[in-house]
Amino acid sequence: MVKSDWAGVLPAITTPFRGDGSVDEAFLGEHAAWMIGHGCTGIVALGSLGEGATLSFAEKLRSLEVLRDAIGRDGVLVAGISGLSTDECVRLARAAAAAGCDGLMVLPPYVYGGSWCETEAHFSALIEATSLSCMIYNNPIAYGTDLGAREVAALARYENVHAVKESSGDVRRVTSLRAELGDRLALFAGLDDMVVECALLGADGWIAGLVNALPEESVRLFDLARDRRVEEAMELYAWFLPLLRFDTVPHFVQLIKLVQAEVGKGSETVRPPRMPITGEERETALAIVRDRLGSHASLMVSAQG
Repeated sequence: MVKSDWAGVLPAITTPFRGDGSVDEAFLGEHAAWMIGHGCTGIVALGSLGEGATLSFAEKLRSLEVLRDAIGRDGVLVAGISGLSTDECVRLARAAAAAGCDGLMVLPPYVYGGSWCETEAHFSALIEATSLSCMIYNNPIAYGTDLGAREVAALARYENVHAVKESSGDVRRVTSLRAELGDRLALFAGLDDMVVECALLGADGWIAGLVNALPEESVRLFDLARDRRVEEAMELYAWFLPLLRFDTVPHFVQLIKLVQAEVGKGSETVRPPRMPITGEERETALAIVRDRLGSHASLMVSAQG
């Protein structure tokens, strides 16, 4: 990959599980191909939405192999690289390269939020582990490590660092990254409910969550915002926002899988310690989902004009 390959809507794909808790490899491949067929430019696997922390090393590697076979060369395949130790992450990065991945999304270490010296050393080890194109992932809300524009610029000294995923929730980071780095890196919105704001400020792409259930709508939304078709983008955004906000709460995995189940593209099954949502929380979420889907047809006809 080069910088220009980091663009458009890339799903942070969920990991489907069978009733016995094993990975449903057949549906994983089918799901990825379906999203690529609806305009997504690639797949990002093994992230937090993919429940990567609950997958064994062997399951991670096998998932990447399944995804490579499923999408062929119709889209880029990016492996999320995360773990408790730097050595574990380096091993996964090299395995991802061997499995045919096109790029890596590199994360700070799980659990341990070290000094910048330690964090930089961790990122550097992952970036140097292969020649694959890398995206730096900043998500201080989830991981407790905040990479500002200067820290990202320090990592951009590596020639194979081509992108940054910004998930702080502060859209001012887009402008600060541009001020610090110019167009050196492709910039990606990392939270679903900030996509239009980021696209209007010049983001190159979106690592998306609700796209797992609604790829056509997601691609349409990003394209409208990127192309500065503001009125059309805002109409679609207003419809989509109640669902997009599912991506920013603690039960985001369960909620996105709930939407998938409602549209017939997956199940609510998650891997412990997660459990499907129940009771009032589930009923409230279902009411939102069904209300939005109920007005879906007329909205898309209007949006496509």
